[in-house]
Amino acid sequence: MEKKISPSIMCADFFDLEKTVREFERLKIEYLHIDIMDGHFVSNYTLGTDFVRTLKSKTDIPLDIHLMVEKPENVLDWFTFGKGDYVSVHVESTCHLQKVLAAIRERGAKPMVAINPATPIFMIENVLDDIDAVLVMTVNPGFAGQKLVRSTLKKTEDLRKYLDEKGYENVEIEVDGNVSFENAVLMSKAGANIFVAGTSSVFSKDGILSDNIGKLRELI
Repeated sequence: MEKKISPSIMCADFFDLEKTVREFERLKIEYLHIDIMDGHFVSNYTLGTDFVRTLKSKTDIPLDIHLMVEKPENVLDWFTFGKGDYVSVHVESTCHLQKVLAAIRERGAKPMVAINPATPIFMIENVLDDIDAVLVMTVNPGFAGQKLVRSTLKKTEDLRKYLDEKGYENVEIEVDGNVSFENAVLMSKAGANIFVAGTSSVFSKDGILSDNIGKLRELI
């Protein structure tokens, strides 16, 4: 399965964001990962509706919208997304998961279900027909710069086997959280193919953006 990079926009320098996005276009970045937090599902606030609308209007790079919000069915219409975009909702965040996933697909986007580090794989069993990808949180969601929860590497490997054995070989696996250069190698070997890259890789201060992206591509 093709390996793809989805830089975490919350980790970018907002004073230089347009230049960064143009560089992403030049380097053929596959997705732009946008974290939406409501202060309830996770104890933080990040990017919002106007930001998503503006970014969508300024680039053709598909969006990868990660809704870390309670009851996402109540806010889905607030966000601008469509064909080619990914939208992920947490299995832990709603009693109406299939309804939300169906609403995402109805708007032309690709539904993704997200699971926290301690959430078992079997929790997604009844929505496998409704998704195009699974987002494995490799840290507890809410803040950048956290350390990898090591058990999520085995979880990613088990998930890839689980999907393949059930006939869902085309369902992608995204990993999000401490996707460092070192950890990305392990995540890739475990079966992940979309990598949410932040301060420990793409936006690392130890290198320039283009070099960091090239290095990450080579490693995965």
